[in-house]
Amino acid sequence: MIFPRPSLVVLAAAPALAALALAGCGQAPMAAPPPAPDVAWPFYGGDQGGQRYSPAAQIRPDNVTALKVAWRWSTGDLASKGRAIRHSAFENTPIMAGGRIYVCSPFNEVAALDPGSGRALWRYDPKIDTTVRYPNEFNCRGLAYWRDDAAAAGAPCAERVFMNTNDRRLIALDAATGKACATFGNGGTVDVAQGVTLSRKGEMQITSPPVVIRGVVVVGSSIDDNQKVREVSGAVRAFDAHTGAFRWSFDPLANADPGMVAGAANVWAPMSADEGRGLVFLPTSSPSPDFTGEARNGSDGWSTSVVALDAATGKVAWGFQTVHHDLWDYDNPAQPTLAAIGYGGARREAVLQPTKQGLIFTLDRDTGRPVIPVEERKVPQGGAAGERLSPTQPFPIAPRPLSPSVITPADAYGLTPWDRAQCRKMIAGARREGLFTPPSTGGTILYPFTGGGMNWGGLAFDPGRDVVFVNTSSALHLVTLIAADKVASAKAAEPNVEISPQAGARYGMRRQALLSPLGLPCNPPPWGQLHAVDMKTGKVLWEVPLGTTADLAPMSQLFLRGTGTPNFGGPIVTAGGLVFIGAAMDNYLRAFDAATGRELWKGRLPAGGQATPMTYVWKGRQYVLIAAGGHAKSGTKSGDQIVAFALPG
Repeated sequence: MIFPRPSLVVLAAAPALAALALAGCGQAPMAAPPPAPDVAWPFYGGDQGGQRYSPAAQIRPDNVTALKVAWRWSTGDLASKGRAIRHSAFENTPIMAGGRIYVCSPFNEVAALDPGSGRALWRYDPKIDTTVRYPNEFNCRGLAYWRDDAAAAGAPCAERVFMNTNDRRLIALDAATGKACATFGNGGTVDVAQGVTLSRKGEMQITSPPVVIRGVVVVGSSIDDNQKVREVSGAVRAFDAHTGAFRWSFDPLANADPGMVAGAANVWAPMSADEGRGLVFLPTSSPSPDFTGEARNGSDGWSTSVVALDAATGKVAWGFQTVHHDLWDYDNPAQPTLAAIGYGGARREAVLQPTKQGLIFTLDRDTGRPVIPVEERKVPQGGAAGERLSPTQPFPIAPRPLSPSVITPADAYGLTPWDRAQCRKMIAGARREGLFTPPSTGGTILYPFTGGGMNWGGLAFDPGRDVVFVNTSSALHLVTLIAADKVASAKAAEPNVEISPQAGARYGMRRQALLSPLGLPCNPPPWGQLHAVDMKTGKVLWEVPLGTTADLAPMSQLFLRGTGTPNFGGPIVTAGGLVFIGAAMDNYLRAFDAATGRELWKGRLPAGGQATPMTYVWKGRQYVLIAAGGHAKSGTKSGDQIVAFALPG
């Protein structure tokens, strides 16, 4: 669930600011930096393990203010997609491999670009149906590049680009030409959902990139939330990277208690892989439906877990459940990051899993056992009729939670006594016992909301500093259970509010963000932050607000200082000592000093930058790229451009 754009009705009436110039304008000309060794970005997360780290160091804290737009490239979607653009999210992180940049649009059109100029080398359009409505909007977070070591250099499809599509296809393209690989599947395409019965076309989609490991392509899926108990299976599927032949599938609920009735538990977020170990790591989601579990009392299998699978067979190597009997839509939303950390003085190969609760679990890569200890702590009880809650939930002892989870009426936020009083009233009227308070018919506050603390942007890890950089969002959701026979009338009375049937359960559900009459979150700011965590000690080194409300309501930043905004997309970190991130609900790419958290630069974007950037060095020059296309559910400005920044010269 994405945080809706604040209306800020009163604030929006203020006159608009003049266009903001890029930082560094007006400074004395800067000498061109010396050439640097070429550095690629061949995976969605930079490397197979999703560290989002680059050894590129040409751009540094002492010269980052000189960054300028080097080139732009447009997908053309604003002109060609009509009203469908209103139902899209340009969350793509480009990859750079084999001397080309590869980009996918929200509508699954793929382009190869020249890394130095942004000139299109080829384009491919799978022609998806833009009239279908998907719960997660039209979206393509990324692609996968694979070099077939058994193929002769220059042979057709010796280098391949794999793409998952919204309409559930896995497509293999020749990386050099953009032509479909004729020997893969049916003319280059595999139907991932073959044999799956859907109640509607948009019930299942694929938004995140596949993973390629040891000649196997592994594919997850996104399932429509909260519609019914007997939801579509969230099985992960694997296919031969050469032929497209089916290899294996893994259902996270296959080991659930007998008699459990549920679906989903799918893997909608990006996965990661360890080529040496032959393991693929899955961040699984909650079983269906999200907010009531009367039909799935028991273990819930490997739902809301980190699961390591043998890439050759699909068999479970280990699993670790991050939420027991999930009733809060606290699925694992981000790529598990593979890193060697020095916690407690001993370096260990680990898996770092950020969560919506604002927690980071650190697990041994071979066994899944916690590297940083995890405690089972008592949590609120007293669920709805028919519910059997877990008495405890897992909490890592470090780092501390990066998102707040306790709210009282006295904490209510507002710009005026009037709107603060309205927030205070809404908070006082809801159940609010902290993290893991069960959903209720009277309304329960989920804090963090289901779009935060951490989301699909994941974290960045600096192996030289042993530091994690991660962004969080802070807001409130009010979830109210509705008797099944009242759902239809509730929906008719509030057609613009999210009300879902959870068919087959005794309750449907209503989910809304708690906003003041002025459209601001009812919880106190900051609403978005960027954090740095020392993984040798587990201590937070610094945290700073991320983003402003300037593009949501002009002039509002004059009296809403240091609030940050909810954000979607993640950070990257470089050997040059910089953290780059867009994500916030304004139109900027920012650079922060990795050592101090000080914002050093921000580059103006033509639209919302709700995507994770990437960086590479090409012919001696370092570039930083981000998709600037906005996000329909967060209400940021729509666009269709990839923007590349570089130092002059």
